[in-house]
Amino acid sequence: GYNLRAAPRPLCAARAHIIQRRWESFLNKSEIQRLEAYLRQKFELATIELRQRPQKDDSVEVNIGDEFIGVIFKDEEEGETSYAFNMAILDIDLP
Repeated sequence: GYNLRAAPRPLCAARAHIIQRRWESFLNKSEIQRLEAYLRQKFELATIELRQRPQKDDSVEVNIGDEFIGVIFKDEEEGETSYAFNMAILDIDLP
């Protein structure tokens, strides 16, 4: 069985790094608004909306109106921040 009185395991260096990276990759409201403004300007489309994902804080959903079109992920590495826009296109959706 599980021993509730056992001391917690110390974090190994790799696990501590993963937890730190996850915290650093948190997308805050200001970043979401800036990304949304950037995409609206870049694609000249005012109906682009970014929405927080349930139980995910390192990415946001990209929608055009009510249609989900992709996900933006945040990554911070060596002090630099980048955002990756991932859009899957199904062949049945092509003209």
